[in-house]
Amino acid sequence: MRYALMLAFAAGAFAQNIAVKGDTVHTAAGAPISNGVVLIRDGKVERVGPASQVQIPAGFQTLSAKVVTPGFVDAHSVVGLSGYQNQPQDQDQVERSSPMQPELRAIDAYDPNEKLVEFVRSLGVTTLHTGHGPGILVSGQTMIVKTRGNSPEAAVMVPVAMIAATLGDGARESQPGRSPGTRGKAIAMLRGEFIKAQDYADKLAKAEKGKEPPRDLRMEAFARVVKGELPLLVTVHRANDIISAIRLAKEFNLRLVLDGVAEAPMVLEEIKASGYPVIVHASQHRSDGDAENISFETASKLRTAGIPFALQTGYEAYVPKTRVLLWEAGIAAANGLSFDQALASITIDAARILGIDKRVGSLEPGKDGDLAMFDGDPFEYTTHCTGVVIEGKVVSSEKR
Repeated sequence: MRYALMLAFAAGAFAQNIAVKGDTVHTAAGAPISNGVVLIRDGKVERVGPASQVQIPAGFQTLSAKVVTPGFVDAHSVVGLSGYQNQPQDQDQVERSSPMQPELRAIDAYDPNEKLVEFVRSLGVTTLHTGHGPGILVSGQTMIVKTRGNSPEAAVMVPVAMIAATLGDGARESQPGRSPGTRGKAIAMLRGEFIKAQDYADKLAKAEKGKEPPRDLRMEAFARVVKGELPLLVTVHRANDIISAIRLAKEFNLRLVLDGVAEAPMVLEEIKASGYPVIVHASQHRSDGDAENISFETASKLRTAGIPFALQTGYEAYVPKTRVLLWEAGIAAANGLSFDQALASITIDAARILGIDKRVGSLEPGKDGDLAMFDGDPFEYTTHCTGVVIEGKVVSSEKR
């Protein structure tokens, strides 16, 4: 099988008609299929079903694995802006010259050739929601990419996905005299910017052609948030900060995505009532600071409460700046989630929260031909990822 995958990788630049056979195929769209086949034609899934019902057309490249899943969707990462060397030259996830910089575009900092992109791809991640990370009040924009391509343009699915913000100690300025120094100041600063953005958007809408107000990149970005065009992604852990984020979002009728939420179990009713989805903290996040009450069971408690959520690798302050997504799901599966629920949290549920579920997240006809292959249960520590396909092209064949 390894030799076949190597041949497939060599031909992957132009081979787009592929049949992938799996002892078990998890589609994330229904029950697992025993002895299943996934047909991918011209980069799209054409058919999925039992081998007894799916005939492999002549000329299709055939690959095999014990287990086949949809390509994984990492719901929040900084990979591609943050690099594996942990040196200044490859750390672009946070610009600290100002507490609020929503105008910073992820696409201008993303490096598709960063080794961390290759690393996560080799472990089944085919789609990344990445960009500016937590660490200041508003760090910039995020984007959604496929983990392939030699340029940001070749990788990008959604060039501007969300505006990334942080509440709590992660947003607090440590130097005296710099804002925000307190939680109240952080919320006041955001409220002030949102009011300005509303005025800016109103002036643009009412201005005669050629008499528009001067361009303001910050206001343009915030205007998209207050108009509901872009979600505000807020990394927040303390229960009181979660409530503050919800209160602010309701005040301005924002599309909010809660990120992290270590203390979500303390305010499950409030989160459920808000209707906002959650990208839950990485299971292996360090339990310190605002995240001191982190738990392996946060995902299962959100699930029990009926709150939409997805898993993430998040931001690791030390090397290598990312975690392994399938291990994160494995930990969640060992702490209250079923296998199918854990798989959904890194496939179809993540795609839904990101608004890309019409293209990725499950193996269904018409969707992108993105999948991962394994030599056993993907969530078992001893299992290896044996191959990865993105849009019908074999992009990884090394056993990891």
